[in-house]
Amino acid sequence: MTERASAGAPTGAGFAYGLARRVIAVQPGEAPALAWAWLYIFAVLSSYYIMRPIREQMAVAGGVSNIQWLFTATLAGLLLLNVPFAYLVKTLPRTRFIPITYRFFAVNILLFAGFLHFSDAAHSVWIGRAFFVWISIFNLFVVSVFWSLVVDIFTLEQGKRLFGVIAAAATIGAICGSSLTASLAHHVPPELLLIAAALLLEVAVAAVRGLSRLSATLYRGPSESGERPIGGNLLAGITHPFKSAYLANISLFILLFAITSTFLYFQQATVVRDHFPDRASQTAFFAQIDLAVNVLTLVVQLFFTGRILGFFGVAITLTILPVLTLFGFSTLAAMPTVATLVVFQVLRRSCDYAVARPTREVLYTVVPREDRYKAKNFIDTVVYRAGDQIGAWSYALVAMLGFAPPMLAAIAIVLALLWLINAWWLGRRQSTLATA
Repeated sequence: MTERASAGAPTGAGFAYGLARRVIAVQPGEAPALAWAWLYIFAVLSSYYIMRPIREQMAVAGGVSNIQWLFTATLAGLLLLNVPFAYLVKTLPRTRFIPITYRFFAVNILLFAGFLHFSDAAHSVWIGRAFFVWISIFNLFVVSVFWSLVVDIFTLEQGKRLFGVIAAAATIGAICGSSLTASLAHHVPPELLLIAAALLLEVAVAAVRGLSRLSATLYRGPSESGERPIGGNLLAGITHPFKSAYLANISLFILLFAITSTFLYFQQATVVRDHFPDRASQTAFFAQIDLAVNVLTLVVQLFFTGRILGFFGVAITLTILPVLTLFGFSTLAAMPTVATLVVFQVLRRSCDYAVARPTREVLYTVVPREDRYKAKNFIDTVVYRAGDQIGAWSYALVAMLGFAPPMLAAIAIVLALLWLINAWWLGRRQSTLATA
């Protein structure tokens, strides 16, 4: 009777695995590692989105007006932080240097909680500015370290199938973290929310260990054991992106993405300013865009990203966002309306989170392990924030010279064309390196 029942009806675990395999193409032996990766990025993004509204409120309360200077300070902080991180990567195995990194940030969170609790109004301005800069460093750094580990553990073929699904957990974490703060902000002090954010980083540390324990079932070869120090040069993360044509073009990809994102941000600010007269309607408009982006991103990540990568390959998939940016700015130049802006923003941001970001991570599966942590972290943090700086100051310069919005859109179109060529070259080069 027992044997017949076992043969005739799948167990709960077997049914869940069969469903997961049909929906997200997970293969035997991958489900536990995928679950740890989900928990890892869910905890990291929940932690960040718990703190993000606190950052915005502290920035306003602190009288932050020159945001470009705060991002300049963020860029300097990221550049300085890359050196001690590279030292940890050089001397310790990943099961030690990643927990140290996250606990360093957790201690910082607890320190800010203490400052908030004991500070007076006279010091709130500087605490707000310091927290703004610190969390701008935090969100880039912790996410980059996550993807470095995932790229180091999963193979190229697995990355094409699973990176989109893994990114879905980031979207869910962002939704849960922001929802938690929204629901509790009127009932608990921000110090307690910061403590919750720090505890979530400890959950991420536990996930790092769980994921590393399973890496042997996924590894590309015994020679790349993740439990040995990576070694290498302390400044490799800074120098390799300038020595390697492949890494230099990944840096260019990030720069062009950040610059065009900043241009679109200012275009959005102009359109919203002209069409929504009061702060409440502007806030509601931004919230509706965020909701649409999160919903569309989650659907694509769960059901389509792996299939798009598998069917079209890295090169074509990587060009989707530049092509969308090219057509979006062209349409926005011809029709600078709210409807055009909404469609462009929702499609572009969703495409970035659901398609471009997972595909971009696949690019690192063919580089040496040292570059997966050192160079990747430098590119994801310093180069990314440099793109923000270039975009913000360039837009300010162009606006100061009196160029009309169509001219600004034309500049963005030229950048998108250059980005498209860069994306195609990267995809083809990745295929060549993967074959080699």
